[in-house]
Amino acid sequence: MSTSTDVKLSKIGTLMLAVADLPRAVAFYRDVLGVPVRFATEEFAFLDGGAVMLGLRRDAKLGTPGENLRSEVVFEVEDVDAAYAALAARGVEFKHAVRQASGDRYVADFRDPDGNAISIFGPRGTGR
Repeated sequence: MSTSTDVKLSKIGTLMLAVADLPRAVAFYRDVLGVPVRFATEEFAFLDGGAVMLGLRRDAKLGTPGENLRSEVVFEVEDVDAAYAALAARGVEFKHAVRQASGDRYVADFRDPDGNAISIFGPRGTGR
């Protein structure tokens, strides 16, 4: 398990974009831009963005820019619990505590000083 001094956020794994109409957005990115779709559900689609995956998140309430969350930077971590503890100890105020995202992957999110969404994503540590 990592200690608070070991955790460094240095790898962006996924960049999430909110979209009002997921099928329309998937069609645009896949068919117009040629970005391959790796996985899709009714709520999310993940596209092969090379070193950084592009995620599309359905938000039926998406308003004009500035009203709702439009993007999210997701940092992959080796131990989401250790990263959560380390960042909380540094004064980060999480919007949501660690919760299951999919399979063995967990997520917790917070905002940067300008209100942009940031998440930590990865497996849980063995010391929880």
